[in-house]
Parts: sequence; C-alpha cells; structure tokens
Amino acid sequence: MNAYQQKWIDVLNGANLKGWEITANGDDINVEMPHVTDLKLIRDNLPATLAAIALDIGLPAERLRFNFHNGYENFEYILNPDENDLNNA
Repeated sequence: MNAYQQKWIDVLNGANLKGWEITANGDDINVEMPHVTDLKLIRDNLPATLAAIALDIGLPAERLRFNFHNGYENFEYILNPDENDLNNA
C-alpha cells in the first residue's frame, strides 16, 4: 500500500460513513456500502465529492482505483487515470 492510498483510506474512514467498509485491495480501494445504498446517486456525485476531498490530501496525486459495491451492484472509478486508462476508455 502506498502513502497516497493510505491517506485516502484514512480520510474516508474519518468521514464515519455508517455501514461503509473502506479497505485496501492491492493498489485499489474497496468500498463496501450497505445494501440500500443507491449506486447511481453515488456514481453521479462521485467526481465532485472526490475532488472536494482531494483538497485535504497533501500528497502528490497517484492513480487510484476505487471499487464500489453495495451487495447487489458494483462499479469502479479511477482517480488520476494514467495513459493506459485513457486509451482503453
């Protein structure tokens, strides 16, 4: 786990999101949410939310994949995508 990834985990866990489990998985971050969580709402608001949170992270930005899951559905979001991510999109 790198320092950037650990800082994100610390910040997200510090938000005390009830029922959310935020853990490292290799170089990724897994976010397990309660079954009733509306993933569409999360996905629609995620870029702006992460941008606001990023202001509190004073480390150099690195590529980081978030894997969101609510027990039924899942999606991934890549923060600071690299060239491979952009070319395969």
